[in-house]
Amino acid sequence: MVCQKCETKLGKVITPDPWKSGARNITEGGGRKLNENKLLGAKKSRYNPYTKAFGKCIICKVPCHQAGAHYCQACAYKKGICAMCGKKLLDTKNYQQSSV
Repeated sequence: MVCQKCETKLGKVITPDPWKSGARNITEGGGRKLNENKLLGAKKSRYNPYTKAFGKCIICKVPCHQAGAHYCQACAYKKGICAMCGKKLLDTKNYQQSSV
């Protein structure tokens, strides 16, 4: 659960998405370059398990699965906040949520 501002910080998948109208990794319209060498091109969005970019969740201290995120996905869902910046996205006062 991330806000629109933080969607640009998310990594992109190498393979193009067949559902093109909502995909971020399409080749048409400047989305993804054709014949791009991903090893040389996208250094910041590539997964590297040895970096310290995968910090711990501020609330529950569990390691986050998203680079640059401050909250894990479970805590962001429960609180209704953006996992990267902590901005309130959803009013969860009247919701009965489960963490299952």
